[in-house]
Order: sequence, then structure tokens, then C-alpha cells
Amino acid sequence: MKIGFAGLGVMGGPMARHLVQAGHEVTGFNRSPDKARAWSEITGGLFAGTVAEAAGGAELLILCVGNDDDVRQVVGEALPHLAEGAVIVDHTTTSARVAREMADSASACGRAFIDAPVSGGQAGAENGQLSVMAGGDAAALVRVEPVLMAYSKAVKHMGPSGAGQLTKMVNQIAIAGVVQGLAEAVHFAAVAGLDTDAAYDAISKGAAQSWQMDNRWKTMAAGRFDFGFAVDWMRKDLGLVLDEARANGAHLSLTALVDQFYSEVQSMGGSRWDTSSLAARLQDRAPKA
Repeated sequence: MKIGFAGLGVMGGPMARHLVQAGHEVTGFNRSPDKARAWSEITGGLFAGTVAEAAGGAELLILCVGNDDDVRQVVGEALPHLAEGAVIVDHTTTSARVAREMADSASACGRAFIDAPVSGGQAGAENGQLSVMAGGDAAALVRVEPVLMAYSKAVKHMGPSGAGQLTKMVNQIAIAGVVQGLAEAVHFAAVAGLDTDAAYDAISKGAAQSWQMDNRWKTMAAGRFDFGFAVDWMRKDLGLVLDEARANGAHLSLTALVDQFYSEVQSMGGSRWDTSSLAARLQDRAPKA
């Protein structure tokens, strides 16, 4: 398939690489041209200096950009240049509102727009093991799902436009609560004088087990946070969640509290630390020897 790909960062770069490796003709665009050129040289994909060039004649345009405004800009620039009947798949985490706006704009031009945020982080993108939650035209998703499986382990259609983004919000709500609980558990174990590795071994095969525990317990205990999904990105996502909750009346007291805890981590200089750095604000409060 002829594919345009906009956004070649830590997530988009490896996702687009998987598409090249699967045999698709992929033209990559990034706001930083040097990053797009480097991606092209490494992967064998084609370089585009503009969104219009990346979208030119493409049957599928994939986005992995920053926020609502970025999506609006890229889709607006791309729509006139896409092939007739093309599908736009947006992997950016955005508001459900902008997903519905873009779906209407695409439909008016004879194209389809699918909001398709992902879960799995940078490691999932690198290893082709992302989970995709999609909203929008079900028939359009069926057409492109085999392509998306180049970097995914699962693609789930959740309903009409915006449903993918709402599902990603559910994902982020669940993660926020789990990570805070895990941070407090690690903190308590350390303050209580337990061997944190032994505590992990004792509880990680029982009811407390989670992906976050298996992948973040030991780095939390070691005070290592210089990797993974950045606090700035999580606060952006939680901001979308809390905006949606204010609109639909959902009660998210814990999510709002954890968002404030992340603001404390930012004030500690942890804007680019992994989300597990909730543990850092507790370690900072630990009694000194």
C-alpha cells in the first residue's frame, strides 16, 4: 500500500519502520526535516519535506503527532492530496472532539478518518506489539487493519468517531491509579526496612500483579526514571481525561489527585522522567538516615 506517515518521533519512527519492512511504500514526514531524513536513510523509506508531499496519492495516511492542533493542521494540509477514498489513521492521543471534527472533514472530501490511539509505549512501538483502540468507520478500519498489524498485536474497533480516544482515556485513568498505588507500595516497603526485591518476589505472582509491577517495581525502588513515557505526555493525556469528565459528569477524584502529583514531579525537574517517577516524590519525603 502507498502510505504517508506524519510524525517520526520515538513512537512514529519505529511504527513507520515496521511498515517499510512489511513491504509498503512509505513516505515519512516530520516537522524536524533532519529527523525525517535520518529515518529515511536508516529504514529505506521515502523522505517528504512537507505534509502535502507525504500525502500525495497516498491510500493511507498515518499520524503520530503531538496534540489536537497538530492533528488539525496535518489533516487540513493532507486532505486535498490523498488518493480518492483514502483512509486517515490517527495514532495521536487527542480529545474525542477533534476526532469527530476530523472525521466530518474527511467524510466531506470522500475520505475516512479513524481515531486510533495506542497503548504499549516506546517498547511496544519498537517491538511491533502495540494495542490499538479505534473509533470511526468500521469498514474503513477493516481495509487497513492488516497494515496496522505490522506494528500491533491487537486492533479493536470501539464504536463511532471519538470512541478510540475515549477508550485511551480509560486506559490512562487505569494506569494513573495503578502507578500511584505501586509507588506507595515500593515506598512503604523501603521505609519498613524490607528488601524490595524480595517483596516483589513475594507479591508479584498474586492478586497485586500487574504490567506496571513487572516492568517498573525494580526501577522505582532504584530511583531510575530516565526512560519511558514522559510525565509531560501523561499530564497532557490526563488533562484530556479531566476535560472529558467535566463534560460528561464522570467522577475522577483519584485521577485528578494523581495529575496533581505529576505536577509535583514536574516541579522536581522530572518533566521527561517516566510516569513511574511518582515514586520520586515519595522518595523525596523519605526519612533520611
